[in-house]
Amino acid sequence: MTVSNTIPFHLRGNYAPVTDEITAENLEVRGSLPSELNGRYFRNGANPITGESAHWFLGDGMIHGVRLREGKAEWYRNRWVQTPFYENPSKPVIDLENLDFSSENSKANTHVVQHAGRILCLEEGHVPWEISKEMETLGPCSFDGQLDGSFTAHPKICPVTGEMLAFGYGLRPPYLTFYCISSEGKLVRQQDIEIPAPVMMHDFNVTAQRIVFMDLPVVFDLDVALAGGMPFSFQRDNGARLGVMNRSETASEPQWFDIDPCYVFHPVNSYDSGDRVIIDVARYPSMWEAGSGQFTTTAELWRWEIDTVLGLVNETQLDDRPIEFARVADNRVGLEYKFGYAVSLDLSGASGTSGGGTLVKYGLENNQSAIWDFGKDNEPGEFVFVERDGAKAEDDGWLIGYVYNKAEDRSLLAVLDAAAPGEDPLAEVLLPRRVPFGFHGSWIWDD
Repeated sequence: MTVSNTIPFHLRGNYAPVTDEITAENLEVRGSLPSELNGRYFRNGANPITGESAHWFLGDGMIHGVRLREGKAEWYRNRWVQTPFYENPSKPVIDLENLDFSSENSKANTHVVQHAGRILCLEEGHVPWEISKEMETLGPCSFDGQLDGSFTAHPKICPVTGEMLAFGYGLRPPYLTFYCISSEGKLVRQQDIEIPAPVMMHDFNVTAQRIVFMDLPVVFDLDVALAGGMPFSFQRDNGARLGVMNRSETASEPQWFDIDPCYVFHPVNSYDSGDRVIIDVARYPSMWEAGSGQFTTTAELWRWEIDTVLGLVNETQLDDRPIEFARVADNRVGLEYKFGYAVSLDLSGASGTSGGGTLVKYGLENNQSAIWDFGKDNEPGEFVFVERDGAKAEDDGWLIGYVYNKAEDRSLLAVLDAAAPGEDPLAEVLLPRRVPFGFHGSWIWDD
């Protein structure tokens, strides 16, 4: 047995953590950065302080950021989010005695978003942690003391109302809570929702009129938790269903629709079509049936069409290539849309390689697609769409994300013309180190 086979995939290759924080200024740029891009690209990911973690999802949050201004790349920085684990890495993530997440004991490792003047680092079991634009940790964010529980890593900011819609799941009944944060950053709605079991609900869906929860059969497993691993497993008998709830009615309860058992980490987008709800997702046929450390299946693009009158869901596969980290333009979240973007990513077999190299642009109106191929030595992570000021079309803007070069063991920040699949990047910012494969990020404009 080789050494690499004894080391979990998330601790080797470009999944492995970096061991320090650095700052580099006046970065080299190949090509030409759009002068309009004045702001910061922040991306979050798991980077265990001790160098070890029981699961890819359990490392400590680290933000990798690049500052762009007036056609220049002013700096790169990487910083740990200084949660309680920064000083005490051995703290428990879950209070097993009380079967509850410890509110502020967040790894803060999954996403970073801006809302109502705050930059929030998110991880679904705990309250958000706030950082500054200079990447300094400011502390936990409970929305002025109103939040005391788990908070999703995937809130949705409504492009119409400016509200941040979110939820939290827990290990004790009622297991699910819905939140609405106003455009001013106040928690204005909190509603408990009863579901049958403590499932891992990583993401959800919103439309202009509705909220759709995904009650899927990745369920809390106490035996795994006691053993110190990722405490969830695929339990097919739990079934799978979608819960559709009215956004505007505070006393509304979800209407539930059964679907085939599966798992979804990330939807692409969702929208209303009369009495129907359309949801596009990166769908796995199962997740963690062989153990929570093993990714043995791939996600592919599927569409769910929910008929809220007939009580039926039509499930259709739209593409057969493996994808993950799907994104849509922020101004189309919850609205009918034309384009989605995803990395062609295959984690099956937990080999420690992404199988990437390709970024896919989906044309959802006519079920077409086009790609950017980064080549066999280059592996992209999630790309974020940034709308051009005064945009005339949905794809009038840029795609921004990190790309890892295996041959050089180094990363770059690529800026693509979102309307021109197949073309070379407009610009590549050469970074002083590799950026480990991580999770999600955001573009944060200057004030």
